[in-house]
This record gives sequence, structure tokens and C-alpha cells, in this order.
Amino acid sequence: MKTIGKYIVRGLLGRGGMGKVFKIEIPVIGKIAALKYLDPNPFLVSLMGMKKIRDLFISEAVVMAGLKHPAIVDIWDFDEVHGHPYYLFDLYSHNLGTVMGESYHSERPCRRLPVEKALHYAGQILAGLECMHAAGIIHRDIKPFNILLTDQDMVKICDFGLSKMRGEVFSGPPGLKIGTPYYAAPEQEEQPDQADQRADLFSAGVLLYRMVTGFLPARQRQPIQTLRPELDGAWDDFFAAALAADLQKRFQSAGAMIHALDGLKAAWETRKQKVCTLLEEIPTRLPKDAAQVPPCLRKEPIKVAGKKAQEVLQMDNLRQPCKYFQGDFQTISPELVLDRAANLIWQRQGSAYPLTWLKAREFVAELNRFKYQGRADWRLPTIAELMTLLTPVPEMKDLCLPPVFNPSQKWLWSCDRQSFISAWYVSLEMGYIAWNDFSAYYHVKGVCGA
Repeated sequence: MKTIGKYIVRGLLGRGGMGKVFKIEIPVIGKIAALKYLDPNPFLVSLMGMKKIRDLFISEAVVMAGLKHPAIVDIWDFDEVHGHPYYLFDLYSHNLGTVMGESYHSERPCRRLPVEKALHYAGQILAGLECMHAAGIIHRDIKPFNILLTDQDMVKICDFGLSKMRGEVFSGPPGLKIGTPYYAAPEQEEQPDQADQRADLFSAGVLLYRMVTGFLPARQRQPIQTLRPELDGAWDDFFAAALAADLQKRFQSAGAMIHALDGLKAAWETRKQKVCTLLEEIPTRLPKDAAQVPPCLRKEPIKVAGKKAQEVLQMDNLRQPCKYFQGDFQTISPELVLDRAANLIWQRQGSAYPLTWLKAREFVAELNRFKYQGRADWRLPTIAELMTLLTPVPEMKDLCLPPVFNPSQKWLWSCDRQSFISAWYVSLEMGYIAWNDFSAYYHVKGVCGA
């Protein structure tokens, strides 16, 4: 498929039960966007019938278009081609599932997020749910892969295919499960038509629990300190209400859950300030047995994909470094940082804004053209070089460390390719390695030998 309507297809982003999501280009202006196209799974058609699926797809677009909130995806256009309706929305490089490292085997552990980051995302998700619930809409499928993230690291809730208006009755086949296992509330799995806004709050509670612990909540939950030592009993109280099977004991509204979350956030900030004030000597966040950076790091770009990538790039199943390296950073000017252990000089700030991969290469070429800081040997770093900047997700005491680099630059491009249309990048904040299409937007830091 080369075009859908007037839009040029540039790749397939994913597929689900109801259809496919394509990366498309808008003619003339060249803007890249996402397009969801109705092309249901034949098994789903046999269960529900094409008319019901079509009605649900159109209803999803109508619901999304009728909501206006910073944490909810905006619909740009709606049309139909050859009997297949589709709608257009902004393309985002990340979703919470990829940031957490969640796979389709949800029961496996995932990456833990920094506590501030988990609170940041949870607050926005709940604010978006509050808007939905005020409009009488229940989402019924809040999960990591349905939480998109902008280049500014803001939340966008998507995929309203299972949503319903308050009081609406779903006319699907009996026994059809609504929602995603592990994230759906107990009452939603048993009687999806009876689920109200509290089912979405349960799912949001599961999501926050997984963000801060890396695990799904068990039926008999152990104290959260056993999974995340820097969290206290107030978090256990919060999750007791968020994940209560008894609807009357659960948070009754998104507003009430936001209020409780704000309490956790304030207590966390107070505790962190006390810890940082009391620490006379701030230890490094790396373990004592952290590897020393090898004297020679690969500086030539490579192309690596598939199963070989884990071995070649030396990362574990969660795409984190098999061994974190001990850097020795020294700020040598307002613009430059020297890593004496790796014998590398880095831009301290790098690009002011996120760039596509091709623009990242142009950015580095410009550094050399104008002999930035008196040098003409700047390059886009390899994954091997970028891995020397990565650290584990910080614990409480590590949060007192002043950042070496600009903390707003969370993702950095490498020169290493994953395919002919994609390249590898790293997450400085989460300490992992991943890949994305050249059209994704990440920051750039030039590097050169010391």
C-alpha cells in the first residue's frame, strides 16, 4: 500500500485487532503523522461482525475528537477509502511501554522508572482521565502501550477503541473480555458493561505500581519497601485504595486520586531534601564493582539488528548495559565536558532541540564546518561511547548528585544504524538502549577524542 487517500504511506507502525497504524507523509508540506486504518482481524470479524467493528472504529474517532485536553491525543482528520475508514493524528516517538521495557509477556519484570518520573506520568494520566470521566467516557484499556509520550516528555492517552459512554451497553458476543489482562479491574473482566470510572483508576494504579517497582501487583502485596527501599508506608496506603477489589474502598474519582498522589509527591520532595541536606559526602551512584571504561572505544559506526544486537551492543534483556562504566567527568568549559576515563570530550549542551537522525548528522557536520570550540573532528557518537554516559536508575541518595549534562536532554541519537531506515539511541534518564525510525526526534551531543 503506497497511499491511503491523499496520504503517502512511509511505513507500518503497528497492528491491532481492529486495524493498522501507518506512518504517513502529508503531501506538499512533508509533515509526518500517524494514520489508523480499519482493517480488522478476521477472527474478530467472525465474532462481532464487520458492521459492529466499523461502528466501534468510527465511535473511537468521534470520542477522541470530542475531547480537548493536553494529555489526550488530538484527531486531525477523518475519511474513508475503498470502504475502509481511517483517522489521522500526531506521530510520537515514544510510548510508556517502550520506556518501561514492557513486552507482550506482561508478567515479566520491566524497567523501574525514577520516582519523580513515575509521579510525573501518573499525574498527567489521571488529569486526562478526569477530563474523560467528566464527559461521561470510560476508557477501559489504560496500559503502558496506550500512553504515548511527546518530545517534551508529556503524556498523550490514545486508543479509545474499547471506551464507552456512561450507561452504554456493549452488544458484543457474551464472554468477550474487555481490556488488557493484569491492567483491567476485576469488575471490568466480570461485567464490562457495569464498569465505571473506578475501573480506569484501578488500571492507572496498576500502571503506577509497575512504574515504581518493575512488577505487577500481586494479590497478596508485600510492603513496597521490599521492592523499592526509598518508598515508605504511605505508598502502601495509596495502592491499597487504588487497587482495592471492593469498589467502595477504591478511589471514587480521578480528582481524589490526584489529591492523594500530590500528597505522595510532596512527602517525597520533603524526604529527598532532608536526605540531601544530611549527606556530608555524596557517594557515586555506580556500584563499587562498576567496570572501568576500556582504553579504546569503538568510534566507527556499525549496522546491527535482531538477535545479534544484544551481544554486539552488550545489553541485557531489558536493553540496559550488561555492565555500567565508571566515568570520570570534569567540566572544562561552559560548553565542554571531559571524561578522563574514556578519553572523550562531549558537548555539555548539544542540540537545543530534538532532531531527526538525518538532521543530527547535519548538526555534527555544522560543528566541524565552523570549528566549534576550535575543533573540526566532532562526530555523532557510537552506542559504545554513549553507554559510558549511562547510569542505573538513581536511588534516593543519588538524586542529590548535580547533573553533568543538560537534564532536559533525555534521549540521544547514536551514529549506529538498526536498519536502512532506523538508528540506535540511548535514554540518559533511564539508562537503556533502543532504536527508532530516522524520522523520530532526539537530541544530539557531539563527541571527539580528548
